[in-house]
Amino acid sequence: MTSALKNRVVLITGASRGIGRQIALTAAEQGAAVVIAAKSDTAHAKLPGTIHTVAEEVRRRGGVTLPLRLDVRDDQSIDAVMRAIDSEFGRLDALVNNAGAIRLEGAADLEMKRFDLIHTINTRAVLACSKAALGLLEKSDNAHILSLAPPLNLSPDWLGRYAPYTVTKYGMTLLSLGMAEEFRERRISVNTLWPRTTIATAAVEFEVGTQYLARSRTPQIVADAACRILSTPPGELTGQTLLDETYLRSCGVTEFDGYRHDAEGEALALDLFVDA
Repeated sequence: MTSALKNRVVLITGASRGIGRQIALTAAEQGAAVVIAAKSDTAHAKLPGTIHTVAEEVRRRGGVTLPLRLDVRDDQSIDAVMRAIDSEFGRLDALVNNAGAIRLEGAADLEMKRFDLIHTINTRAVLACSKAALGLLEKSDNAHILSLAPPLNLSPDWLGRYAPYTVTKYGMTLLSLGMAEEFRERRISVNTLWPRTTIATAAVEFEVGTQYLARSRTPQIVADAACRILSTPPGELTGQTLLDETYLRSCGVTEFDGYRHDAEGEALALDLFVDA
């Protein structure tokens, strides 16, 4: 266990499974008190993990945690989470906007109600959660907002494939770049992080295809990059759209084989919106 995030209070949305769960566990191992926020407060028939099972994992590792039910589509739910954090900790040092929805369909095929859903969970939630967290973040000596969103790749290839989903993810990025400038005087660092390769999660398994799991990395690589970003000094890193591997290499990390989901798998698959 390291102390890179010692005594920090970190809120992670969508933290009941996948990348969000791993960020929560890694941040706790580095000394943070983690607020595990997700809509999954009861067991799902097909998907493992709830805010309570992740909280128990944190506690078994000796960490401090506060599991809270959160629906990022609901402003009242968001405000209730912020009030609970204020009551428990009195401040917030980092907000990780990890909750997300995916549907890889073109504009001609995607139903509008599905677009409304992914837009609300992706783009709108970044704005809603960040606005609601501002008062708590301003009480921190080292405040961060980190959103799981891609660099802006305007290649016609990506725009033509899944334009509706792409718009919602790029919207997260554009909001983050704007907030980085707007919140600079408030001393709140704002960045985005995206996996260079596909990550072995339920989203990849069910939306992209099980054949990609053997060509994926584990969520640990994203968690390691996220926690390094959150540990940077005030204002040192802001307004950046970062890839996990590239950022870790810039920090001196050279060994990546341990992040493979399948040690005997084929060549790693690049993630969406990543060309090389």
